[in-house]
Amino acid sequence: MSISLSRRFIIGFSLALTAILVLVASTGMASTQPPPADFAVPLTPVQATTRIITTRMAHAGFIQGLRQSSNIDPIELPYVPTVYFPVTGHHLSNRSGFLDFWRANGQLLIFGYPLTEEFIENGRIVQYFERVRFEFNPQSGQVELGLLGHDVTMDYWIEPVGDPQDGSRYFAETMHTLNGVFLRYWERHGGLAVFGYPITEPMQEHGHMVQYFERARFQYEHDQPAETLYEIRLGDLGRQVTQLRGIDTSPVIQMVGAANWTPGLWSRRVEVNLSTQWLTAYEADLPVYYAPVATGRDGFNTPTGTYAIYEKLPSQTMAGSAGGESWYVPNVPWVMYVVGGVALHGTYWHNVFGTGTRMSHGCINLRMDDAQWLYEWADIGTTVVIHY
Repeated sequence: MSISLSRRFIIGFSLALTAILVLVASTGMASTQPPPADFAVPLTPVQATTRIITTRMAHAGFIQGLRQSSNIDPIELPYVPTVYFPVTGHHLSNRSGFLDFWRANGQLLIFGYPLTEEFIENGRIVQYFERVRFEFNPQSGQVELGLLGHDVTMDYWIEPVGDPQDGSRYFAETMHTLNGVFLRYWERHGGLAVFGYPITEPMQEHGHMVQYFERARFQYEHDQPAETLYEIRLGDLGRQVTQLRGIDTSPVIQMVGAANWTPGLWSRRVEVNLSTQWLTAYEADLPVYYAPVATGRDGFNTPTGTYAIYEKLPSQTMAGSAGGESWYVPNVPWVMYVVGGVALHGTYWHNVFGTGTRMSHGCINLRMDDAQWLYEWADIGTTVVIHY
């Protein structure tokens, strides 16, 4: 008599959990030296492992449910990976590489939701999103962003400027400058390849400080804390252009076999390279985010190994004593524990990320906006690999 899927799931979960708990317990008894830590350990090894395994199994059950929610004839499934966004009622697929480009270059933060399906416009395959337009270039075989910044500013004169020689970054190609928060955001989130050259100077528009680029508009959100993920917002140029041109953005019926989008559709992992002091986040085998880090200095070295996030806290006070030192740092943001008291977290007290200078007592220090992105993207159970 065959065992049902749900019964196999429960048996497999129980055996896996028991084996890992025994391993963790025995490892904990054998160890006399706790791992280096910036924080007090919030959970025992057994509690942490229980949480990780329970969350992972629940997620596996969710994905299995997506795949078995209906009896779909394989011939009806999409030929390439395709997801659906109920918020706007549109798909995003890899027929032209748009899905992977969206995932690898900013996702909702940069591009927003799709507003249309793919269609032919001026001889190119295109798709509109809230903030941009994707275009497939048949000559290069690459995905590019359309020049929406040019599209919405072409009817008024934009006066060029000379090189101010004041430390601003000057672009002779368009005779405009970049500095301050707009320059920082431009450099961290794609630069020339994603946004193009600046085509205006910063200016006031509808009560906001904005700056136009060939493919985007940056908008400073003065009510957001400095150097956080949403201090700069991209303007909804895609939505603006579709409305001006009367492009149909009506929702479509969800394709058979196309799952609703969530980052959890792909296995997620974070890799921290202690040699280069850089972090890479992956969805399956696709790198989707990069960030410089600062890890544990000598005597408080960040441990190597394969771990998993077992606790997440939006803010926590850092306090501890070890090696003859004591420390107290309040309101550390975006804390994610990965092993013992070692955590990924935002860091506001230094700016040496990715330089090779190791500053912490074992934790993995991140810039504030990078830590926030990871915190919002990762879940309990997300794998974290730390290596040289």
